[in-house]
Amino acid sequence: MKINDVINAISHPIRRDIIKRLRKASLSAGELSQTYVVSKPTMSVHFKTLKAAELIYAQRAGNHIIYHLNTTVAEEALILIAQLLGTSEPQAHTDHNHRTSHEKIL
Repeated sequence: MKINDVINAISHPIRRDIIKRLRKASLSAGELSQTYVVSKPTMSVHFKTLKAAELIYAQRAGNHIIYHLNTTVAEEALILIAQLLGTSEPQAHTDHNHRTSHEKIL
């Protein structure tokens, strides 16, 4: 798993929604596609991006492709992101060239 691929994969709202749906149950490409108002080629790009990040995998069942969430990779990605962001309360910067964590961005 490459963290850059994972971040790219979760950067789009449709791909995030696909992950949420697959957390509940494995679904066919058709079942997932009917949920979104996008073309089949666009859905194929979303599936390809999620597979490249190893967040999902596909199994052929007759004429259908069934997608499954790869929970191992999803959990590893979650841990890496949590480590990157840290688990403690963010510290306010005291350097005058940086905004403190309490300043509003206008």
